[in-house]
Amino acid sequence: GGRKSAAEGIDLEFERDGVLYLVSIKSGPNWGNSSQVKRMVENFKKAQRILRTSGNQQPIVAVNGCCYGKDNRPDKGDYRKLCGQAFWTFISGNDQLYIEIIEPLGHQARQHNEAFQAEYARLLNLFTQEFLQEFCTNGQINWPKLVQFNSAKATL
Repeated sequence: GGRKSAAEGIDLEFERDGVLYLVSIKSGPNWGNSSQVKRMVENFKKAQRILRTSGNQQPIVAVNGCCYGKDNRPDKGDYRKLCGQAFWTFISGNDQLYIEIIEPLGHQARQHNEAFQAEYARLLNLFTQEFLQEFCTNGQINWPKLVQFNSAKATL
């Protein structure tokens, strides 16, 4: 079984077939900019260094796991990037888990969607009414007033 890692930036650790996997879980394949990816790689290297100095002799593989999406070139040099089905299969051994996870989420989303849509429409109407009262005259937007509200420097 897996466990939450004590290492910074590592979400999951688990062993399989004599290999220790360090996993950083992200939402999708385009989750961060270059400095965020660099920080993830640094976190992987730091965790590997700490494990080596504490006597760990088994191979250590760093994995960037993405909950959705695809990446057809998983080998990134310092780590592997597994997205969507490949990631869910990797951590569970179940080739269909990525679909099995979504079905209950879709059911719950449908249950709450009508209430959400009604509340969304109500709030949209309130915001529209407030915008019309504050920033419009006869349906025309008073752009100078709106820009001043949004961007004018504070008066002390």
